[in-house]
Amino acid sequence: MPEGARVAVVTGAARGIGRGIAERLGRDGLHVVVADLPSAKAGIDETVQAVNDAGGLATGAEVDVTDEESTDALVRAAVEAGGRLDVFVANAGIAQVEELLDYEVQDFQRIFDVNVKGVFLSYRAAARQFIDQGGGGKIIGAASIVAFRPFALLGPYSATKWAVRGLTQAAAMEWAEHGITVNAYGPGIVGTAMWDLIDEKLAAKQGMEKGQALEQNARSILLGRVSVPDDVAKLVSYLASPDSDYVTGQTVLVDGGIQFS
Repeated sequence: MPEGARVAVVTGAARGIGRGIAERLGRDGLHVVVADLPSAKAGIDETVQAVNDAGGLATGAEVDVTDEESTDALVRAAVEAGGRLDVFVANAGIAQVEELLDYEVQDFQRIFDVNVKGVFLSYRAAARQFIDQGGGGKIIGAASIVAFRPFALLGPYSATKWAVRGLTQAAAMEWAEHGITVNAYGPGIVGTAMWDLIDEKLAAKQGMEKGQALEQNARSILLGRVSVPDDVAKLVSYLASPDSDYVTGQTVLVDGGIQFS
């Protein structure tokens, strides 16, 4: 690992897409700060180990993205670990499968706290650090295919991802003067624990066997397969690299051809 490596924070990196992104950025030569909830400490350690075993450099950190002080402290910890901050990937998010008629208000609030407030706090903390450093930097957020086309039984989740798309555009407009780019990635159907849960709930509601709901949704994928975290990580690698210096305000779909933007 070269001295003075670029430093990237990835939230929600203990598993799934976040882990895939952390591992890819580690292979790209960045010092990766692997962040997730304290309850995910074992997963944080596993991701850090995976990055380090592959010849990269990773540091673990705990964060609750819904808490302002915790998110600000994460940025301070990243700067302490790597000397500066260059990339912030606001990947942390949650999903819930439920009909709108049955959705509890506290659950509605919780999903917005994590998926929207958490992204806002992450974006703002990163931008403040970039400006303190003299400008420049890359902010990347987790949107979804449902930021373009909502799915039934994922109503509030879909609304949060539309919000991420709008927040990403607004942030790109405001922070361009500081040389900061702000983009988001929109995964489709991914073989992760989150989609296992979605499949299980959809199948139960629709009277199907486990796996059938996912299979049914997957038929709309032009490229013929459910994606894996590395498919998303490849796009994030580009958005985190100098190759994307002239790209900002975009939410880029990486869904195998389900939805055209």
